[in-house]
Amino acid sequence: MLPNLAYLVEQIGKERGIPKELIIETLEEAMLKAAQKKYGADGDIEAHFNEEIGEVELFQFKTVVKEVTDPELEIEEQEALQLDPDAMEGDDIGIKLDNQEFGRIAAQVAKQVIIQRVRAAERENVYNDYKDRKGELIAGTVRRVERGNLIVDLGRTEAILLAKDQSPRETYRPHDRILAYVVDVSKTTRGPQIVLSRTDIGLLIKLFEMEVPEISEGIVQIVNASRDPGSRSKIAVMSKDQDVDPVGACVGMKGTRVQNIVQELRGEKIDIVPYSEDPVRYVCAALQPAQVSSVLIDEEEHQMEITVPDDQLSLAIGKRGLNVRLASQLSGWKIDIQSESKVEKMAEVARHTFQLMDGVDAELADTLTKLGFLTLEDIVRADLDDLSIIPGLNATLAEEMVKKADDLYERIKDDPTLNMTIEDPSRTRNQKPAKMMTIQPPSAREDDGSDLMRIKGMDEDVAIRLQEAGYYTLMDLAGAAFEAQDFADKFEVSLRKARNILHSVKQKTGAEDEQEPESVEESAPTDEQTENVAEAAEEGSEAETE
Repeated sequence: MLPNLAYLVEQIGKERGIPKELIIETLEEAMLKAAQKKYGADGDIEAHFNEEIGEVELFQFKTVVKEVTDPELEIEEQEALQLDPDAMEGDDIGIKLDNQEFGRIAAQVAKQVIIQRVRAAERENVYNDYKDRKGELIAGTVRRVERGNLIVDLGRTEAILLAKDQSPRETYRPHDRILAYVVDVSKTTRGPQIVLSRTDIGLLIKLFEMEVPEISEGIVQIVNASRDPGSRSKIAVMSKDQDVDPVGACVGMKGTRVQNIVQELRGEKIDIVPYSEDPVRYVCAALQPAQVSSVLIDEEEHQMEITVPDDQLSLAIGKRGLNVRLASQLSGWKIDIQSESKVEKMAEVARHTFQLMDGVDAELADTLTKLGFLTLEDIVRADLDDLSIIPGLNATLAEEMVKKADDLYERIKDDPTLNMTIEDPSRTRNQKPAKMMTIQPPSAREDDGSDLMRIKGMDEDVAIRLQEAGYYTLMDLAGAAFEAQDFADKFEVSLRKARNILHSVKQKTGAEDEQEPESVEESAPTDEQTENVAEAAEEGSEAETE
């Protein structure tokens, strides 16, 4: 055996964090297996660690008999008396074995058992250390990259940061420091597996808890959070102390606290929203920095229809709908955003439609639209109690109005060719006279984009961006009166493509003014431009004939 074994036991226990008793038990088991390898498994052999001499002693126990029939289990009485003068027939006597006689193979077996038991004990200790750290932040060093996954050195063990849990804005190289959120800690055959994340919403929350003392002390509470990793985050906070401003506490002096979090998230934008028990106030705050003009609530559908100024529409929706999507996740409400001009157009159509019902005059139709009834289906689905308190109505008239609205709605739904002529107040002198507009049922209000695809130069990606911004038809685009540069910047297209699209919209809607059309290209016209000019000339000839 190795000298100073007692000292080695103490040293291994301190370095590896393994209990001394476990190491001794492992040594005894290893030596016992080595002895059984040499003397056979049938022998009654025991191993005991002697701390005084620092050695694992092996004893083979045999029964004292007068005549030996099995040398492995029995010993003659005369021989036993030499070992123990008090030995008697039938006693079990322990014979100390020479552990130096095991040889190379036996020693190797003992070594393997010790290594296995020590590794298993280390794995168990590592798992016990990290199992309670699930849901916390942990710092480490990137060790290597394997198939896009990061292997992070935590000191005592390694963790993995999967490619899907990495922020798209971030890149790491070996030896880089990294702060991540512990998603899961589990046992595997190779030891504990620690899974990290840089995209989990918990990372954002824990960073605020770490940077803002008022949150860790419980004065300021994080109510909810939503996040698009690498792009934008929103976090709703409230204060339990009236003297503490929750937003100001999270922002910090000159924005130092929130800036530290932004830097850690590699420039991800963060909106801090004050929580309110009033859902309308809460949703309006969640849509910041956009300003809200009006809100209509549908409690049954848990939905809000938000109206914003025309110049705030793109800001409220955000790039590819990011702002409104995060606001919806933060508040838990479905949010539908419309521009003021679009709502006014819908209200104008609704006023004309409502007056087609007997007993509804212009004043009552205007009152209905101001209260948020913009379609026939809104009236059909309305609560009679809500309708009956409208000036000019009572319970009986409200019930009759619902029936009339339902009849008119069914007529339109059953006969799509049923058109109702209304005058477009935005029409100018040089536009085509008297447009025919179809009052569609609410289920068909949002166009599938086929109308937009009639525009020269339009593609599916641009059509989707237009619909996200609230422009579903040719008339929507014509009424917006975009400049080419504004259109290009807002919908992320080239200036040339923006000019082609707007020029085609003017042609198809008859919205050309008396000025010369803006040049699409300084050089020779393209085939598409030639087609546009020919189509404009053809439409002009038809207008003159009429």
